[in-house]
Amino acid sequence: MQIFSADKIFTGNEWLENKAVVIESNRIKEIIPAAENAKHFPNAFIAPTFIDLQIYGAGKKLFAVYPEKDALVKLVDYCRSGGAAFCMPTVATNHYDAFYKCIDAVKSYWQDGGTGILGLHIEGPWISKAKRGAHVEACIHSPTVEQAKKLLEYGKGVIKIITLAPEVCSKEIIDLAHSYNVVISAGHSNATYEEATSAFDNGIKTATHLYNAMSALQHRSPGMVGAVLNHDKVMCSIIPDGHHVDYAAIRIAKKIMNERLFVITDAVTETTEGYYPHQFAGDKYESNGILSGSALTMAKAVKNLVQHCNIELSEALRMCSYYPAKLMGMENEHGIIKPGAAASLVVMGENFEVVEIIGQ
Repeated sequence: MQIFSADKIFTGNEWLENKAVVIESNRIKEIIPAAENAKHFPNAFIAPTFIDLQIYGAGKKLFAVYPEKDALVKLVDYCRSGGAAFCMPTVATNHYDAFYKCIDAVKSYWQDGGTGILGLHIEGPWISKAKRGAHVEACIHSPTVEQAKKLLEYGKGVIKIITLAPEVCSKEIIDLAHSYNVVISAGHSNATYEEATSAFDNGIKTATHLYNAMSALQHRSPGMVGAVLNHDKVMCSIIPDGHHVDYAAIRIAKKIMNERLFVITDAVTETTEGYYPHQFAGDKYESNGILSGSALTMAKAVKNLVQHCNIELSEALRMCSYYPAKLMGMENEHGIIKPGAAASLVVMGENFEVVEIIGQ
């Protein structure tokens, strides 16, 4: 049994003072009054660890280029350095062979006892060429049922999210993916407001990186951005690095969407190989001169939300933990500190630096 305390504890619902968290067998046993035998973190607070549902690589090993255990180890280490104990390695538009190799790598990582990897996020190639961003155009296509079924069957239990453009995929394809318990996220899409709204009304429950690579909000053509903002249920990720989205646009979206908006880092790493030769440019990455990924950690995202977007710390923490957990159906296990939940806590200092991760 272990006991931890800090100046404050954020449970995911409320702030507690003079309390301690008791952990036993990797579960939260109870929350008790502050105890002398607790390991105390001064000038710090304890919160649920973060969950990053879209990140491509770390340590100069882009996962699509290095579909191997070491790339995933580096990815998990990078995420943990920023307070995220769980992540979803992501593979952008590519040949199917690359997806299969990445699926194999995740399976192998799990078989060897690796932790922190929730599954695989496949972003493309079933997207709009008009909204491809840095994605390689030659690989983009509308899938056949046979192509989709082969990929989904091979990645069964590993593929957890697929980002696609709903206007280029048939309802049969989307229903097929849902039958494999895959979360479909609408993104890299040039869908009209009506097309996007229809997709959300018919089972697509989230969208990928709000504002980026989607049809914009125009006063006579609200586009996918307008559909996301105006829908009462659909969630959407956002990249708060100050480059992908202006902070004012994040503030506007947050006021409208409230708990439907959550954070991803969209972080990449330097590489000279493969379709996406990411180069570090300032505090972001570019590929072939196009903005291609962030240099964010989740801890930096929290800091940016608080300092630049005027979002309350409690809500910034939820955007990086509870809301992504809710999207993946894990809200009773992660993103919350309560008896019976998984023991996965982040300790953060007064300047939002990660002091320690407790548990997985």
